[in-house]
Parts: sequence; C-alpha cells; structure tokens
Amino acid sequence: MKILHTSDWHLGHLLYNYDRTEEHQSMLQQIINIVRQHQPDVFLLCGDVYHTPQPSASVQTLFANTLVDIHEACPAMSIIITAGNHDSGSKHEIFRTPWKALNVHAIGQLYRDNTDHHIIHIPGKGYIVAIPYIHERNMPEGLFQQMLDKVAAQNTNSLPVVMTAHTTVSGCDYTGHNHVNEYSIGDIDSFDINQMGTGYDYLALGHIHHEQFVHSGNHNVRYSGSPIAISFDESYPHSISLVEISAHGQPPIVSKLEIDNPRPLVTLPISGFATWDEAKDLLRNYPSDIPAYIRLNVLIEDFLPVEANAEAAALIDGKQCRFCYINTHRPAELHSHNSGLTVQEFQSEKPIDIARRYADDLGITFDPEMVALFNEVMDKLSIDSREEQ
Repeated sequence: MKILHTSDWHLGHLLYNYDRTEEHQSMLQQIINIVRQHQPDVFLLCGDVYHTPQPSASVQTLFANTLVDIHEACPAMSIIITAGNHDSGSKHEIFRTPWKALNVHAIGQLYRDNTDHHIIHIPGKGYIVAIPYIHERNMPEGLFQQMLDKVAAQNTNSLPVVMTAHTTVSGCDYTGHNHVNEYSIGDIDSFDINQMGTGYDYLALGHIHHEQFVHSGNHNVRYSGSPIAISFDESYPHSISLVEISAHGQPPIVSKLEIDNPRPLVTLPISGFATWDEAKDLLRNYPSDIPAYIRLNVLIEDFLPVEANAEAAALIDGKQCRFCYINTHRPAELHSHNSGLTVQEFQSEKPIDIARRYADDLGITFDPEMVALFNEVMDKLSIDSREEQ
C-alpha cells in the first residue's frame, strides 16, 4: 500500500494580518502534482485542515476545489480526512455523504457505537483506522486497541494496517510550537506511545509541525509536519511523507517530499540578536526582489523607540518582503531590574509565564500545584471556546 501522509494545512491562516492565500495555493498545487506523479493508494490528511473552526467561504472553496483536483489527479485513490483541534468536527461531517462520490472519507467526530465508521478497508491494499481529534476527557479507555483488534479480526490476508491520530505523543520534538509545557503542546495533553495500542504498521500523526519519527522501537510512528511554516520559529524544511508498506508486519519505507514556500518566513539576523541599529541595517540591505515575511530579533537594554515599527516598515517600502514584527530580548541580568513588558513581548509570552511573573511580583511561589491548577483552567477555557464555535 502506498500512502501520502500530510497534516496541519491551516488554511485561512493570517500571519500578522497578512493573507497567505498565495502560499496556500502554491502548496496545494505542489501536493496535487505529487499525487499525479506518485499515484498513491491512499491520501491521508490528519487534522487541522483549517486554522479556525469558522473558515471563510473562500477558504472552504479553496479546500473543496483542491479535493476535486486531488481526486482527478488519481481517481482510484482513497482520500481520508480527519478533523484536528483547530477544525470543527461537526462541519467535517456535513458533506460526508456527497464526498463519498469522489472516494473521500471525512471523519470529524468519534462514533463510540459505530467503530466501523472509523475503519476504512482499501480492497486488496490495506486498512485505515481513522481517528479524529478527541479531547482527552472524552477519550474512551482502550479506544485505539479496540479499533486495532477489530481490524485484526478482519485482516485475514495480512494487509498493511495504518492508524491516524491528531494528538501529542510524549517525546516528540515540538520546536516552533507555542503554548508548550511539560504536560501538553498546543493545548493537547501528551499521550504515551503505549496508549496508542499495538497492531498497526504505521501510525500517521498530525498536530506537531516538525516532521519526525517518534521513538517507538519500530520506526513506524510519524508526524508528517505542516507543509509550510506557521510561525517564524518553524525554521526547518517542510514536507509531506510518502509511505510504502508491502504487507502487515513489514516495516514502512518513508520518503520526505519537500514543499517550497514562495514567500518564506525570514528572521534577521539569522541567529542571535542584533542591536536596533544593526537590525535596521539588515532590513535596509535585504534584497528588494525576494518575497518574504520578516521578523527582526533585537537586543535591547531599555525600550525600543516608539516609532520603531514605523521605521522598519519604511525601510522596506517598495520591496517585495513584508515586515511582521520586532522580537525583543533583554539580557538575563536586566530581567530582575525591569519586569515591564512591551506589547510585543506580552503577545509572545506564554500565559503560564505571564502568571509566573505576576506571582513573582507578589512574592508568591508558583509551585507545581499552582501550575496544575493553571493548566486545568486554561484547558477548560480551550474546551469552552471550541464548544462556542
């Protein structure tokens, strides 16, 4: 069975209020071309199709047109889409029936009493166990193993078995993600790999944007990563994964297929921090004909000039690059003398770090119990926000 594994498209994402449709169109066209070239048996899109549960009509149209083009590039291929934590699971289900005409399986929600809904048999090729994002509190105990046991009973010809999930697996490399602590990444609590059950040949994961294998002892648990960067800290190549499995019990062969971004995210300087004057020189000398988003890393001892953003914007006037923001950094020894935050620093801080700062100002020790309570409150707010949407 030959599989294209991708996730975390985040269609509709705005980068500092800049529309990214041009980049998404390029990304999607490259993926369509890859499908046409490799003619896979299965196309897996493992969650976070959209950046928000309420995507605009134009973004939904872009996605629908792309699915049609992907199908036409390889009509015999099964397309399987699962919802992620950024998606509305119920909206994924709305057009589930008409999508089947194009061999598209849209899995938005967990059907506790109908596990067959999540088991997709690809005749003569294999089985896909398609699990959408499920909040940890709603996860039935033993769900993954229950599904895999059901497949094992059906799989009399030793066909490959692939399972999907949109979650955080302990031990993964979360470089580039915000809202990270020792318990969760991107507001999703970590699962131990042993909780994912046994019996799959390949576990296709979504949620983490850095493509990687996660240690399982079998080299068969993988995040495909996002096809293009979502934040400036995702300063690594982005790709989708081509997976080939000859039979059940055989190791998968995985190839990375890189995706080019016509407007990359660039940090100046490339490493470390520059003074404000040095940063302005770097921006002034940036080539005028190279499209990019620009972040400036600036070392400061006090505060930036009030007109700093306007100065930066003026320096790229007429260039194809887009200035996004100034990422400021103070030497460690100054933090204890100045607890104030600029607006940009406040926006880049994690909520728990802001809470720690506030506790320090009050002379309160932010102990593990307080950390757990804070995470519980943030978790509840995240759930309420998704339910309102």
